[in-house]
Amino acid sequence: MMEHINWYPGHMKKTRELIAENLKMVDAVVEVIDARIPFSSRNPIIDELVKNKKRIIILNKSDLSDHEANQEWEQYFRKRGNLVLTMNCMTGGGAAQLLKLLSRLQEEKNRDQVRKRPYRLMIVGVPNVGKSSLINRLTGKKSAPTGDRPGVTKGKQWLNLPGNMQLLDTPGILWPKFEDPKAGLNLAFCGSIKDEILDVATLALELISVLQRDYPSLLRERYKLEEISETPLETMEAIAMKRGCILPGKKIDYDRIAKVVLDEFRAGIIGRITLERASHE
Repeated sequence: MMEHINWYPGHMKKTRELIAENLKMVDAVVEVIDARIPFSSRNPIIDELVKNKKRIIILNKSDLSDHEANQEWEQYFRKRGNLVLTMNCMTGGGAAQLLKLLSRLQEEKNRDQVRKRPYRLMIVGVPNVGKSSLINRLTGKKSAPTGDRPGVTKGKQWLNLPGNMQLLDTPGILWPKFEDPKAGLNLAFCGSIKDEILDVATLALELISVLQRDYPSLLRERYKLEEISETPLETMEAIAMKRGCILPGKKIDYDRIAKVVLDEFRAGIIGRITLERASHE
């Protein structure tokens, strides 16, 4: 389903150039990723551009992801030399710990300096991972637009943080094509790709297939199913019956039930779910 999707609007090409041009001006990179899909929501272009620059990995939306999986991913990234924090950028959970970490890094930078220089950061990540929400929490005001749709941030801006720190925001960036169809699906499940370019009913069916395999008890409890059906389609139809997503003639309203399942997954209503485990990468 995902093999033919090409997501590389002109503003994302400019973002790549923006990151490359400004990287030398910053002391560290804050990379925001989705804790539900830590591998799929990391852009390999960012790895290529950032290279050995100090990096802080923010596992955002960690309130929506599996707690045990969060701990595994923290360990995974630390072993690779990154600083790591789990956060809920929407509510500000973890913001105080991040500011404390940044303050320590700034002290280390200026320890032997007569003139204390601002500690400069660049924030990067794919669309809809919560970068704007994080910026608003760090600055203490609504500095950046937020929304549950990808592609909200439009251009470069330097923002002041407490303690003589500065943050460079960049628009979300995805890669030109999805080499791994699974990564494309995971991004679509979590809303990082606009639903309008996909068949929503097929996408929801794919998600139900994953949940039926990895989180059957959550699926059963949320939709009050006596048992999980043999096929994802039968499970989808059973959920539709429970929710009354029926068209005239007792036909299943697949589009309607698809939106219900996708929305409830993205909001964490089905439960705390991680679609990728560190042990599998």
